[in-house]
Amino acid sequence: MTIESGTGVSRTIRKDLVGLRVVPNLLDYEAAYDSFDWDNERRRLSGLPGGGLNIAYEAVDRHAAGPKGARDALRFIRGDGTVETTSFAQLAERTNRFASVLRALGIQRGDRVFSLLGRRPELYTAALGTLKNGSVFCPLFSAFGPEPIKQRLTLGTGRVLVTTLAAYRKKVAALRASLPALTHILIVDGNGADLPDGTLGLPALMLGADSGVRPVRTEPEDMALLHFTSGTTGRPKGAVHVHEAVVAHSATGRLALDLHPDDIYWCTADPGWVTGTSYGIIAPLVQGVTTIVDEEELDADRWYRILEEQRVTVWYTAPTALRMLMRAGTDPISRHDLSALRFVASVGEPLNPEVVLWGVDALGLPVHDNWWQTETGGIMIANLLASDIRPGSMGRPLPGIVAAVGRRDETGQPVVEDGELQLLTEPGAVGELALRPGWPSMFRGYLGDEARYRAAFAGGWYLTGDLVSRDADGYFWFVGRGDDVIKSSGHLIGPFEVESSLMEHPAVAEAAAIGIPDPVAGEIVKAFVELKPGWSTSEALRLDLIGFARKRLGAAVAPRVIEFVDALPRTRSGKILRRLLKARELGLPEGDTSTVETPR
Repeated sequence: MTIESGTGVSRTIRKDLVGLRVVPNLLDYEAAYDSFDWDNERRRLSGLPGGGLNIAYEAVDRHAAGPKGARDALRFIRGDGTVETTSFAQLAERTNRFASVLRALGIQRGDRVFSLLGRRPELYTAALGTLKNGSVFCPLFSAFGPEPIKQRLTLGTGRVLVTTLAAYRKKVAALRASLPALTHILIVDGNGADLPDGTLGLPALMLGADSGVRPVRTEPEDMALLHFTSGTTGRPKGAVHVHEAVVAHSATGRLALDLHPDDIYWCTADPGWVTGTSYGIIAPLVQGVTTIVDEEELDADRWYRILEEQRVTVWYTAPTALRMLMRAGTDPISRHDLSALRFVASVGEPLNPEVVLWGVDALGLPVHDNWWQTETGGIMIANLLASDIRPGSMGRPLPGIVAAVGRRDETGQPVVEDGELQLLTEPGAVGELALRPGWPSMFRGYLGDEARYRAAFAGGWYLTGDLVSRDADGYFWFVGRGDDVIKSSGHLIGPFEVESSLMEHPAVAEAAAIGIPDPVAGEIVKAFVELKPGWSTSEALRLDLIGFARKRLGAAVAPRVIEFVDALPRTRSGKILRRLLKARELGLPEGDTSTVETPR
């Protein structure tokens, strides 16, 4: 591995494959891309006995019944450092029991089962047991406040919620009357007298459940996963994924993350987000590797200790986490043996070139950025183990993925002529990242919103909403979001959700939320607030608003900064111009302000 002269994005990390401990799964990018066939990837999977396809069967049962049955599927690192292991055979039995619990409760195929859990063993049992039952699994971010939880359970028509006693009492109990479809709440850490009325203790139910049930026969296009993602306006979008997605999870785990059968793998993503499902649960288990799960949040010394003690070979984490580790310096690294580590990848937000190069200096390995979305269901563009890296680049499209730069007009709309999206082919041209539909993990719809789904496609392409450029060698470079979604620590935050929560406060007349740069989180939420008549600005009110929003949204979503303004900039039709707020905040050109009603 050599780094060419230059700084930042002008550098290229040249890969020297001599001395690698394992041969990369994808050695020749061009040859693999030209010869790739999704049908061949489907044949790598077993399929259900008798026909059909089920994610949980591919991830657990086919391994449990063979030589890997005794291998650790999961290793849970508790807060005190103790380790709890679960073999593939044990995971098969536990997920069978959970499926049996659902059947006994009358939960059928297609019914939605939500989880509100952190990194706990029950999360993985619930996710895979739900899929075995033919039901639909929907994870919720454990730091959500009551309002986001209520909104998603309502939109998803949640029948079952799996959660903890503390989360139920703090966030869910007061919502029960407003959630008529929610028929069962399963408490993972409660039994007997400590259970609130209207809830069931999961441990007791699991003890009495059948450990030998077989997965329901599901077909490739049957709905399997429901992931909510925020938009710039309106309600969250429920992206629908099907069992066929496992084909892409398997392929990308093998090609983008270079998973091999003997790997020890650690994905640090929160299980409430799509990465925590696609690459924290499905992809590694499908490949039959051992997955590390840490109960705690980021702590530099703890993380390095886990990498050392568990002999982690493949590590998938977020730019925010890596920037925090950079801030901690190299002293914690020097106290640990990380020689087992052979591949580091990152996702969730653009990866700074400095972080890629820090990996070389601190870990002896570059960090490999990759790109995908909730809607794509799996990795689309990546920096691969055997390919050169251009720090700051998203990488190149994976085999099986056709990506292009779509032309946008001056209003930001895609340019379609004769039914075809017009593409920008000159190197460096900036446009919207577009993907040709057809990969297995592509979302099949937004739940209950067909019009919104159709609007995501134009001229034969899926439009991602991200602005990119492509260089002469096919590497893609992230430029920015085409809308106002805020990315904070890998989480997508919809401004409308933040604004709506703030406007519930009796002092707030209007609110607008934007993302502002933060050296660790990438962006944090800043809200601009207009007060109602009779209210005066004060530091006490500012702190009250922040606390008010945190109680409803959770600390990860609520604004960290609030600025009081006399009037928000609007179009003459009344739409608040977040674009203008952000330009003024960052000192950027304001662009066309002819439609602005409120003067600066």
